[in-house]
Amino acid sequence: MAPRLEDQLKQLPAKPGVYLFRDSKGDVLYVGKAKILRPRVRSYFQRGQDGRAQIAYLPDRVADIEVIVTGSEVEALHLEQNLVKRHRPPFNVRLRDDKSFPYIAVTVEDEYPRVMFTRERHRQGVWYFGPYANAKKVRETLDVLNRVFPYRPCEGPKPGRHSGIPCLDYHIDRCLAPCVGYVSKEDYRAIIDSVIEFLSGDVRPIQRELERKMNDAAGEERFEDAARYRNRLRAVQHLVERQAVERQSVGTIDVIGFAAEGDRAVVQIFPLRGGKMVDRHSFHLENVGGQDLSTVIESFALEYYGSAPSVPPQIIVPHGCGDLSALAEFLSQKRGARVEVRAAERGEKRRLQQLADENAQHALVSEQAATEQKRARRVEALEELREALNLESLPLRIECYDISHAMGQDPVGSMVVFQDAQPRKSDYRKFGIKTAGDDPDDFAAMAEVITRRFARLSDGTGETHDASFATAPNLVVIDGGKGQLSAALAAMQTYDLPRVAVIALAKRIEEVFVPGLPDPIVLSRHNPGLQLLQSLRDEAHRFALGFHRQRRESRGFASIFDDLEGVGPARRRALLNHFGSVEQMLAATPEELEGVPGVPSKTARRIYDQLHKAGRA
Repeated sequence: MAPRLEDQLKQLPAKPGVYLFRDSKGDVLYVGKAKILRPRVRSYFQRGQDGRAQIAYLPDRVADIEVIVTGSEVEALHLEQNLVKRHRPPFNVRLRDDKSFPYIAVTVEDEYPRVMFTRERHRQGVWYFGPYANAKKVRETLDVLNRVFPYRPCEGPKPGRHSGIPCLDYHIDRCLAPCVGYVSKEDYRAIIDSVIEFLSGDVRPIQRELERKMNDAAGEERFEDAARYRNRLRAVQHLVERQAVERQSVGTIDVIGFAAEGDRAVVQIFPLRGGKMVDRHSFHLENVGGQDLSTVIESFALEYYGSAPSVPPQIIVPHGCGDLSALAEFLSQKRGARVEVRAAERGEKRRLQQLADENAQHALVSEQAATEQKRARRVEALEELREALNLESLPLRIECYDISHAMGQDPVGSMVVFQDAQPRKSDYRKFGIKTAGDDPDDFAAMAEVITRRFARLSDGTGETHDASFATAPNLVVIDGGKGQLSAALAAMQTYDLPRVAVIALAKRIEEVFVPGLPDPIVLSRHNPGLQLLQSLRDEAHRFALGFHRQRRESRGFASIFDDLEGVGPARRRALLNHFGSVEQMLAATPEELEGVPGVPSKTARRIYDQLHKAGRA
């Protein structure tokens, strides 16, 4: 152990707080909290004292220890949560791909709030409901909600379009057209309140209201309206009954199930609102190997409930969790009322918790089986490629190149990388073609890209070092036919690349052209190797096309502003920042142009006149 660490361990306080382990670069490796810092931190550096699998690799990487003393264990819990969110330490328990979970967002601070699908949860003034396990289910829920509650589906903080007339959604009863004042703010806000009530699990008021409207319409012989309310009522009932199970004695609780194997674990949450199971959430965790159950559940609850819109009054956890009083106090402070975190000993709650454990175990086994199946499929694809292309070894690193342009304008190239038959997006690279002439020449463009890529193969560790370019591929795939392949081979002959195989994949009938063979290789469309090549080619095409569109839009921005009098670099930036796109600027009214910060009213009117006189809008 380094003398610096020994001194830090000797000076640790015997008080509650948070500790951070940093590596030699200053990056945070692990964040933890303790009732008493001194024995807890020292335990990591006593061999055999900590049974967690990944922690065995931690002490050798620790170069510095930072501690923050707090007044209580609950304060330490608050601080630990914030530090884990901020640093995302690699050794902490964490939700895998937590940012990709879908949510339903309600923009409550907008004048006319929106209800929308989202995968982010950081905006202020937005209430998030979820996370949900299935994006398709979220979209189905939103479709039903919009049929029952006609909130506006248009984008942006303000409703409507520049035309000033209601859109199609108004005419099919999916919106009440707040953009043209057909509904008051108060009535629209009542609709949003009903949506929030529904998403929070309280569906009885909505059902009673729809039943009342249906009966009133039928009594007044407005049968079309009655049928419309009937269909909406059925839609709500279907949405609720799809997963709802009546358990009136249970009340409003969350039931947590848990299953683990090795370094992976699954947590299942059954949220019950008013005795009804309104959903089921499944989360996959990493870095749980060897950790005690209470630590894992506490870490998960901090991350899950830390961003949840509400916390239930009771949370049922698996048996063996130990003392979670600090977590209960933390959640009570967040809720503003007492929250009980405990295991259930008997009755319906105990049965639900066991059911949640069973679901967690099933999800864990299913995920492991799916992971193993995908791994076997990747190995099979690489083996098929080695056999079909007569390669010396498995093509573990494959690079694919594509050229994109529009009638010779804005030509670009792309390089995508698959490592072990999976995309390695950190190694993707873009190329702006420098030798483009007046006529499009895919062969010359491909030769330029290949030359620039392999010129940096043996690049050192200086300022121009690029880890992706410095790693040699086992296989190079060219999107195209014999011409593109010949151009790539000619470019690569300049460099000593004896172990880099090169092929071309033509789209027409998915022919594989190999140097030295007069006829192409045609693989079965069910061949895993061909499917891997197709995935590579499609990814290279997508990446190149996106870069080409970006270059083309940048050129469009420049050409429009070059023709506008009175618009210099500063006003150009102001217009771009305000509108975001050429289309938005062209569709703007004179009043909207006058509202751009940094653009005088007189200049804004001149810009509007120039754009419309030129016939661009």
